[in-house]
Amino acid sequence: MSQYISQTNLGERASLVLHMAELSLGYGTTTVLRDVHLAVRPGEFWVFLGQNGGGKTTLIKAILGLIPPQAGQLWHHPILASRERTGFVPQRCDLNPTLPTTVREFVSLGLVGLSHAKNEREERLSWALSQMGMADYARRSYWALSGGQRQRALVARALVRRPSLLVLDEPTNNLDAATEDALLQLLVAFNQERGQTVLLVTHNISLAARHATHVALLHAGHVTAGPKEHVLTAQNLAYLHAGSLDLAAFQLDEQPTLPHAKGAEG
Repeated sequence: MSQYISQTNLGERASLVLHMAELSLGYGTTTVLRDVHLAVRPGEFWVFLGQNGGGKTTLIKAILGLIPPQAGQLWHHPILASRERTGFVPQRCDLNPTLPTTVREFVSLGLVGLSHAKNEREERLSWALSQMGMADYARRSYWALSGGQRQRALVARALVRRPSLLVLDEPTNNLDAATEDALLQLLVAFNQERGQTVLLVTHNISLAARHATHVALLHAGHVTAGPKEHVLTAQNLAYLHAGSLDLAAFQLDEQPTLPHAKGAEG
């Protein structure tokens, strides 16, 4: 187990994928997020919601093991300790555009670092392409794809690892509304039909309202987290966006506001 995993009683956390308690994160002497409390269970669809600079990327880096906690506990289920069972979808692809690459070759990059027989690698590739509706594009050039198709290929590259946790960093940026909805419907179906645990980062409130089961609001160094219906309240969102949005469009029922320094572990 890595240095990021708390050595507490695993029996108490057997039903969790991730657990954060009194967690502070940052860089050097600068703290970006403080006193974070959050629990992720298998099969939940979490949306991390906040404005640019609110700490979403910092929290993702910590979950992926790229930065250590400054204080508190960040616990991963042991199955995630080697990172082989974590699938990550970045905001963009940094692959060299001058390198000829088929969709199949691109998705196979998700297998780097995994030791599997050739037949299993082939089965994983075919399965991941099929799940994202990209099987018919396998032999095409990745660079000839539309923006939405490239995003689906990025998700397939993460799914090829058969992840217990799928983390997506603003996957719908720069997509039109129809393409965004098509991608999200695939993710929701995968979550609901296969019980895939999803953690999606965005600044899009309506996306969270439509698709999340749980939400973490990040604002001013704090996190409010819990079931969507408890967190996405008009009062919380007004605090997050300082009244700059038309909250009535979301038709939210008023719920008790959670403390901003500590989220509910629901």
